[in-house]
Amino acid sequence: MRILVIEDNRDILANILDYLELKGFTVDCAQDGLSGMHLALTQTYDLIVLDIMLPGMDGYQLCQKLRQEAGNNTPIIMLTARDALDDRLKGLQAGADDYLVKPFALSELVARIQAILRRSSGANKRVLEVADLHYNLETLEVSRAGQLLKLNPIGLKLLAVLMQRSPAVVRRETLEEALWGDDIPDSDSLRSHIHQLRQSIDKPFATSLLHTVHGVGFRLAELKHEQ
Repeated sequence: MRILVIEDNRDILANILDYLELKGFTVDCAQDGLSGMHLALTQTYDLIVLDIMLPGMDGYQLCQKLRQEAGNNTPIIMLTARDALDDRLKGLQAGADDYLVKPFALSELVARIQAILRRSSGANKRVLEVADLHYNLETLEVSRAGQLLKLNPIGLKLLAVLMQRSPAVVRRETLEEALWGDDIPDSDSLRSHIHQLRQSIDKPFATSLLHTVHGVGFRLAELKHEQ
């Protein structure tokens, strides 16, 4: 499980990082709101631990932007020294899943993380993720780095197959059968749809996710060395 911790107090941040890593989590961190927002939008996390009082952008704003503007549904636990009911309600209304008041026991933080991950696991099954590319199979919404992408029906079907098999290579024959069954059109049709898909999910971004494996098929994955 990969967790993003956004906390500006270095001592608290160090304690959280050490404890979460001890419990087997992979942890990234940020010490201000803007850096945290960038990581949340460009990387894939199972959960975000978010302090409210942050330089640059506070936790309320960050949470609200992730939910309303970026369509990011990663579970969020808010941390704060404020224990007033209005503050807790404000955090939940901004889109937080849970609220933990400082000072807190690290064991309680882990227990809450585990509880939220258990609850969200059923919902997340219907969301495919490869790097910063997300495809919600319920709403048919596709986004990359928080940016909504427009795909035609064949592009959506093609993307679903590639993401479900990621990072494996999917043979051309498998893709053609998934798209058209036994009524496969001419040999250039798949190539054309792959080209359109690549234009949508890769061209506007710095790194490519859709890779051609010559003579075999295609792979959707984040590769260190592109083929």
